[in-house]
This record gives sequence, structure tokens and C-alpha cells, in this order.
Amino acid sequence: MSTATLTLKDQFPGLAGNWHYLDTAATAQKPQAVIDATVNALGRDYATVHRGVYARSAEMTLAFEAARRTTAQFIGGKEDEIVFTRGATEAINLVAQSWGLTNLKAGDRILLSVLEHHANIVPWQLLAERTGVAIDVCPLTADGRIDLDAAQAMLTPAHKLVALAHVSNVLGSVLDVARAARLAHDVGAKLLVDGCQATPRLALDMKALDCDFYAFSAHKLYGPTGVGVLWAKKDILDAMPPWHGGGAMIDRVTFEKTTYAPAPQRFEAGTPMIVEALGMAAAIDWLDEVGLDRAEAHERELTATLRRELSARNDVTLFGPEDGLGIVSFALDGVHPHDLGTILDEEGTDGSRVAIRAGHHCAQPLMDHLGVSATARASFGLYSDESDIEALLKGIERTRRIFG
Repeated sequence: MSTATLTLKDQFPGLAGNWHYLDTAATAQKPQAVIDATVNALGRDYATVHRGVYARSAEMTLAFEAARRTTAQFIGGKEDEIVFTRGATEAINLVAQSWGLTNLKAGDRILLSVLEHHANIVPWQLLAERTGVAIDVCPLTADGRIDLDAAQAMLTPAHKLVALAHVSNVLGSVLDVARAARLAHDVGAKLLVDGCQATPRLALDMKALDCDFYAFSAHKLYGPTGVGVLWAKKDILDAMPPWHGGGAMIDRVTFEKTTYAPAPQRFEAGTPMIVEALGMAAAIDWLDEVGLDRAEAHERELTATLRRELSARNDVTLFGPEDGLGIVSFALDGVHPHDLGTILDEEGTDGSRVAIRAGHHCAQPLMDHLGVSATARASFGLYSDESDIEALLKGIERTRRIFG
């Protein structure tokens, strides 16, 4: 079967049976190609990297650095701009604790938005506690987009960093990153983008986007957990001090002084996530074969279909813009999202079960803005199809009957 067959789930062992997985925004299921690559890396091909002089270690080192090259090409960057991290959360914390502590001081300001994931809020709050920088919050438009007109009015030369999500993990709204970069740069600020939800859905080109930092995780990209990426412009990386200390990130160590390896190696202390990086590269190869243009079109179609079906009900409140990408958040009147999620996971009369996310989605400030404590969230992947939507709608009907 070709990996370009978007509507079939056969390549995903985790989707066997009459199970409808609509929680891809939390983590994506893995295609067999990624599972095979990970198993081979952990078994048949396994050795450490950057250390051994024996052949298998050398081969694994080549494969590991090839994964860095594959990742760079995937996002339109260069391999010496790619730092492997444990995920997007660590990538953002790295920027906060290395670049932030070096460049920010009391009197400086950071601009976030209402819809940010906690991973793009808390690291900056921790930094603010240590440095005295102030945090401003950009509002949203009426339909749930980051209001860049408001951002333009808010930004001043005191702002040194703007940190925004490319695609909201709750609303599916898409940021005009290139415009956000222009606005940030006009006042001398850097732009960091949380790309977790965008990377599996949108073709990326770091040069065209012109942001300064871009962070994403492999596990939302059909790859393994435990690995992610910080991309940053090379001159910025070169000027950043190490965050973690240990092996592999050094040039020379003495008790009097230690000198460090060049970027990106200086940010990869210790034995790296070898197996996971190779699994991520396999996921990128798989997704490249499918084609991100087709992936985006597929998820936009499913999102539009589900929003249309839900908007026809008078007991559902929809959140976010009509053209949200891959993610639909909603509330069913009189039913807590956790109850809805629990009932959907119970086997229906046709034997089907549906998995959605229910909760605040690590975006509690956004929940406060929406006036709810939680939402139900259905999110799509390349393996999603109309049958998943049908099963969800049947499950909502069953839930409505239970709650009268």
C-alpha cells in the first residue's frame, strides 16, 4: 500500500479494530515504517554515537547526523541550526534559560498571547521571576485568532521577545508567522514560534517565515516520544551559552576552565536520544512521501466537515475560527467534557469506541477567556476519515440520550 493513501489506516497498528482515534493533537499514532525504524535502531543497529571508534558506532553516528540533516531539510533550515531536545517543552525552556538569561533584564518585556500552551507560558514566567522582565498578553480576535493588529499596537522597543503558537492546540487557528516576525523585528524583538501543531500539517520554510526560534516535538509528527527540535538562526545559536553541562558538549575540560563545542552540539549534553532521533527521521521521510500539501488539504476537509455537522446542532457550542486546521473544540450543553469523553470511549452498539481529548488542554488562560473550565476536542491526523466523524456524531447522540 502506498503511504500516499490518506484514507486508509492499515499502516498504523495502533488503530486496529473499531477504534476511532481523534486525539492526534495530543500525540499521533505511529506508522509501521516508524515502528520498524525504531526497532532496528534499538536492536539490530544499536550503538552509541560520537564516541566509539568501532564500525557500528561510526555507522550509528552517521545515521544520527543524517537524522539532523533530514530534520533541517524538512523545515527549510540548515543542519547546524538544529538542536535535538527531549521535546518542544525542553526546546522552549532552553531558549528561556540560555538566550533569555543572557539577553533579558528588568525593564524588558515579553509578548505572549491568550491561546498559548502552558509550555509557552510557564518558562517565561520562571524567567520573569529570575530577571524581572514583564510579560504582556496579546488578545484574540472574535473568532479565536491571535490579534496581530493588537500586537502591533502593543509592541514597543522594550519588547525583546515575542513567543506565539503557529497553530493553536485548542482552536486550530493559524498564525501568520511571517507578519508576526516583521512586527517583532520592527521593534528589535526576537520571535519564538511553538510549532508543535503546525509541523505535521503545514509545509515549513524557516527562511520565508523569518522567525528566530522554532520548536516542535516528534511525537505529534508521527514519530517517537522523548525527542524534539529547537531550530534557531545560526548567529543566535552561536551566541547562546550552554544550558546543560556534561559530556559531548565540550571542547576541552580542565579544573581551571572548560571550553565548549560549537552549536548545536554545545546544547546536547550527554548521550543523546539516538533511537528517537532516527525514529523522527523515519517519520519525516514517511510524511514527505505522503506530502504535506495533501496532509493539510485532508485535515482541512475533515475539520470543515465536523464543524458543519456540529454547527447544525442546537446543543453544541463551537470554539475557534471556521477555517481552523485539524482541531475542533466544542462543548455539549449540559454535559461536562470529561463525561462526554468517558461515554465516547465506551463500546457503542456497533462495537465502535471513540477517543477524544477532554479538559483544559494545557491552556487554562484560554479556557478562562472562553468562559469554560474545559472543552471537548477532536483532532485529526492523516489516518482520520469520515468514519471517525460518523462514530463521533453517533457517540454524541448516545451521550445526549443518556443525559436526557
